[in-house]
Amino acid sequence: MSSSSRISRAFQNPCRLPLDQSSRYVLFSDCHRGAGKSNDNFLKNEFLYVSALKHYMGQNFTYIELGDGDELWENRSLSDIKAAHGESFQLLSEFRQKNRFYAVYGNHDISKRKELPSGMIMEDQEQQTDLYLTHGHQADFLNCVLWPVSRFLVRYLWRPLEQLGVPDPTSAAKNNRKKKRAEKRLTHWARQHHHLLITGHTHHPMIGTPSSPYSNTGSCVSPSGITCIEITNRCLTLIKWTLGTRPDRTLFVERIPLGKTVCIHDYA
Repeated sequence: MSSSSRISRAFQNPCRLPLDQSSRYVLFSDCHRGAGKSNDNFLKNEFLYVSALKHYMGQNFTYIELGDGDELWENRSLSDIKAAHGESFQLLSEFRQKNRFYAVYGNHDISKRKELPSGMIMEDQEQQTDLYLTHGHQADFLNCVLWPVSRFLVRYLWRPLEQLGVPDPTSAAKNNRKKKRAEKRLTHWARQHHHLLITGHTHHPMIGTPSSPYSNTGSCVSPSGITCIEITNRCLTLIKWTLGTRPDRTLFVERIPLGKTVCIHDYA
């Protein structure tokens, strides 16, 4: 099966959400919440993530996670991950209780595939320019079709080597050739099907253009901070949460819009 067919198949039984001027969504992916050990790449950014969640809770956003929320390749136990990140999971639970939490699964949390959909469609209530959301590993043969092999390699080979500074060559996020190849396939699918596509997987944050309608949320494990995409007033804005410094040299959590806001009607 081709990568294009795999991406299309992700939307065979999607979760569907309404999209209109009043909609307020925030899209995260690739948090890779770990078990709090030295190889937990989320741990160093958790305070940024918690600050962002508190902001979005207070601003009445609905939280959407586009896969790889929990690092279940390196770790077998979700309970260990929850124990390591209690405040994060408490906030996510509050979103759930308010019916403001949705998620799809990715390759690193593919064990959730029986409880989560692989794709989500935001149905535009005005111009019918729908948004198609999935993790994006469908464009990556090794991490989609051969995921059991990749998981084995990550869990038993690259996990210990990562602690020595050796990057995982199976990861599109850490291998530029794989990243560019996956992004090329995802962009081609979006153009071919005339859809606005938003994924994670590559950890490369971007907002698409009318000629290239593919966007990416980035990740929560970058050394410089975490990224997400806000959707308000039927417009997409790429956001970075990072540590800022005031003139008096005190530190604070800073929300920074990256690039231009692009609206749905720009793609029509």
